[in-house]
Formats: sequence, structure tokens, C-alpha cells
Amino acid sequence: MHPDFPGPDMIDIHSHPLPGVDDGARSFEVAVSMCRIAAADGVTHLVATPHSNYSYTFDPDINRQLLAELQAKVGERPKLLLGCDFHLSYDNIQICVQNSKDFTINGTSYLLVELPDQFFPDHLDQVYYDIQVAGLKPIITHPERNPLLQRKPELLENWVSIGCLVQVTAQSYTGGFGTKARKYAEKLLDAGSVHFFASDAHDVRRRPPLLSRCYRKVANEKGKEIADLLLQKNPEAVINGRPLPPQPERSDLQHYSRKRRWFLSLLGR
Repeated sequence: MHPDFPGPDMIDIHSHPLPGVDDGARSFEVAVSMCRIAAADGVTHLVATPHSNYSYTFDPDINRQLLAELQAKVGERPKLLLGCDFHLSYDNIQICVQNSKDFTINGTSYLLVELPDQFFPDHLDQVYYDIQVAGLKPIITHPERNPLLQRKPELLENWVSIGCLVQVTAQSYTGGFGTKARKYAEKLLDAGSVHFFASDAHDVRRRPPLLSRCYRKVANEKGKEIADLLLQKNPEAVINGRPLPPQPERSDLQHYSRKRRWFLSLLGR
């Protein structure tokens, strides 16, 4: 744990440190720096999640080899695990259903799924249902940054109601991706529709693997128990392939926010 960081150890389930496989780390030097930044920030486990989409070829054997090399260069911390930033397409889904452990987080049933920015496939509800019937648990990545969902948040609410989980980018919640993304992230958290915060880190400067600032904001706005849940306990369940612990009700989250605003008003802030 970083000496200046008062929170607990954290787990990052979405990052791009494997060098040369996508738009993440460009070299082993950058990859090692990313991992050391994460460790200094309080991250104990970092899941490398290369893209699998039309732009980047996903090769499980190469990913495993790179992960082993990177772990050897980094040392014991953070512990590196594999997953995939899985683009929803017909071909991808067919391959994943046959060889799901190549794509899921640490070989569990949890699968990060990335939505397109321009349009959604027809019958997406059915796609998510079929993924779950196949025994997988979809985790929708960074919906707060998706312009279609920013305009139609009811779509995400429906997917959560049918069993999908949601991962919000830590930097979005702290304002790094602009006002729209921040406000949508805050609304999702108020609604009880956030299950994980992750870095979605791609480099060491513009999108670094940092979570502690997000943790502090969640703890300040919603309480330490919620911060622990979203940055430690829920991710820990995922990497170990266990069900998530009980989640907070929307009314509980909103009640805490009201209490905090009332308290700050007394302080004249």
C-alpha cells in the first residue's frame, strides 16, 4: 500500500499493460512502469485485458507468454492476471462460447464486454441473455463514456435488470473524461448500478493505472463500505470466480448522499 494512501488494497479488473497487443502499453518499459504505478497506488492484483475487436487480434497464447514475461520483470506485486476487453460481435461470441476461459477474467465465468460507440446491434437484450445462458456473467465496461448510453440511460438500466454487471472507469468518476461522463457515473452510482471501478489504463500519463483517488471520492460521497465493495470486495469475488457479496440498495446510497450534504451544509461548505 502506498504510504500516503489511507484506503485498503485494491483490485483492478480492467487494464491494458501487455506490450504491443493493442492500443495500451507500447513497450515492456512502459508496461513495467504501469505495473509499478499501480502497485504504489495500492493495487494488489491487476487484470490485463487486451482488446478483442476488429482492430486488434486476440491471441491467448501470446497473451499468456507476455503476461509471464511481464510478471517476471515486475516482481510479486501487483499479481498479474488475464482477461479480455471483449467487443460484442457475432464472430467473437461464437468463439467465446466455445473457448470461454481464453476470454474471461482469470478463467472464471466473468467476461468484460465492450459496447460499440456508434450503434448497438439489434436484439442486444437477447445477446446478453444468451451469454448468461452459456454460463458467463457479462460485465459492461465504461458505459458512462458511451455517447449512446449517455443519451439513452434506460438501456443500461434494462441490462442491469436482466443480470448484467457494470464497470465504470475510475478516471471518469473523478472527472478525467469530462463532465458528461462524470455526471453519468455519479448517477449510475446513485442508482446502485455500479459494481466495479477499474482503471482501463493504457499508459503512464494520460490514462495511468490509478484507483486511489476514485476510492477516496467514493468513500467521501458514499462511505467506506461502498468504496471497499466496489474497489476490493466485488473485484476479489470476480478474480476468484465467486458470486458477488450482497450489493447496496439504491435507497441506501441516496440516503448516505443526503446525510453527507446535510452535514457539509452545517460546516458551511
